[in-house]
Amino acid sequence: MKKFVAVYTGSSSGPEADRWNALSEEERRAREKSGIEAWSKWVEANRGSIVDIGAPLGKTKRASTDGIADSKNNICAYVVVESESHDAAARLFENHPHFTIFPGEAIEIMECLPMPGRQGE
Repeated sequence: MKKFVAVYTGSSSGPEADRWNALSEEERRAREKSGIEAWSKWVEANRGSIVDIGAPLGKTKRASTDGIADSKNNICAYVVVESESHDAAARLFENHPHFTIFPGEAIEIMECLPMPGRQGE
């Protein structure tokens, strides 16, 4: 089995966030409840493929040759899954509540490749 990291993307601005922010407080609470229930069902249905349930992500710092600075990107959470192929891993996230119920934009799935010179570990 191959490992894949999936990153959930979203933004505080844009059409998804605008639609979410246009909801009343009551509608938003109902969507959150529905989303959490759907997400729990997704986890249960895919438990055999999930290696690391992941977590929401906070503010970003960027380290570079210029030093350390605050940074911003659209990555808001992650999960690690195992699957036979990249396509099969991506299919795990079809119709995911991150973007069907919550105001998330997408989920990007990337294979975790072996470190060069460290095969077989």
